[in-house]
Amino acid sequence: MMEPRIYLASRSPRRRELLTQIGVRFDLLLFRGNPREDAEVNEDCLAGETPDAYVLRVARAKARFGADLLKRRPLVPHPVLAADTTLDVDGEIIAKPRDAADAEAILARLSGRGHRVLTAIAMARGERIECRLSVSEVRFRALTAEEIRRYVQSGEPMDKAGAYGIQGRAAIFVESINGSHSGIVGLPLCETALLLREFGYPL
Repeated sequence: MMEPRIYLASRSPRRRELLTQIGVRFDLLLFRGNPREDAEVNEDCLAGETPDAYVLRVARAKARFGADLLKRRPLVPHPVLAADTTLDVDGEIIAKPRDAADAEAILARLSGRGHRVLTAIAMARGERIECRLSVSEVRFRALTAEEIRRYVQSGEPMDKAGAYGIQGRAAIFVESINGSHSGIVGLPLCETALLLREFGYPL
């Protein structure tokens, strides 16, 4: 009997660690390059799109594209899990920083106030796709310009939505959270477990 297994359509080491934490067996399903380089996964914000709608659309597109790749590759068919994380600040989508200056500007904007972290997960098998959305509220204490500069120089913010990783050095910036810690990291484990069960993965 074949052991339960899924494909993870993500390059994020944090998502790999979270799946391993809950004992999920998975293989990586990687695209040609970053999802932005695949036309089928458009990560540009559409006109009038809310942060909630944006993150759900991107996660769904990644899962659908992953399922389509399975049809074209000689791989054992398993469900494909994809995710996307973004920040919502006053209704504006805050994604990964473009460069160090952008990272500093984002962190200065987050200083001393709250924001929402949205992580959408999607699972696809054949034509079936199911999605879930995790919404958490995070509040930063007031940050000094020197703290922000040192943090950006560490390199940690550069590949993370909102220019920070709560599981890393930026934990010292966080005054409070209301929601899912794992969702803020990039994969809400409660919602992920429920979605896996819907697709027959035993947890």
